[in-house]
Amino acid sequence: MSALSLPGPLLVVTDRLGSDRSLADTVAACLDGGARWVWFRDRDLDPAERRRLGATLLGLTRAAGARLTIGGDLDLAAELGADGVHLGGGQHDRIAAARARLGPAALVGVSAHTLAEVARAAFEGADYATLSPIFASASKPGYGPALGPDAIRDAAATGLPIVALGGVSAETLDACLAAGAKAVAVMGGLMRAPDPAVATRRLLGRFPVNRFGDVA
Repeated sequence: MSALSLPGPLLVVTDRLGSDRSLADTVAACLDGGARWVWFRDRDLDPAERRRLGATLLGLTRAAGARLTIGGDLDLAAELGADGVHLGGGQHDRIAAARARLGPAALVGVSAHTLAEVARAAFEGADYATLSPIFASASKPGYGPALGPDAIRDAAATGLPIVALGGVSAETLDACLAAGAKAVAVMGGLMRAPDPAVATRRLLGRFPVNRFGDVA
């Protein structure tokens, strides 16, 4: 998969508990700011509520011409007709099943915290891997010390598109790109932003012109 096959350079990661707004309103603001890729995380929700909220987010992303990835729940992704699924670090063995169930156009991503996990994701046929935590982040506790941008360079050498996650901001984004990240994933910096649309535009403004076609 090439970098241009990803929906965009910015992956918005949801966290309804991190915002004073409703999650739908926060995601709508990020989409208004130019985001074209959303990862619906929020795995602690009751299944029925998660399905309801997932359907709402899918409606928002469809209207914006964006894509919605469901975190860790292949059944829900298939039921909603979402654009892809993001599997946890212990779900590498489900990559082929996800591809078969969601179809060839679906995005199948994997969370990785080590080079070995990235290599396995590449071997199993994932479309991309999030690598985290690149920088210290309150949103990603418990995953060990920050890996630093050099870890992106090593992971990118596998040939798998790497999405940098953990502590990524407008100030740290350039270092991620320089190390070989094809995109960045941001949770707290958008979910907790006073104005998510402005924060989204600021992040997208850090990317090179035409990196993903419609990104200025």
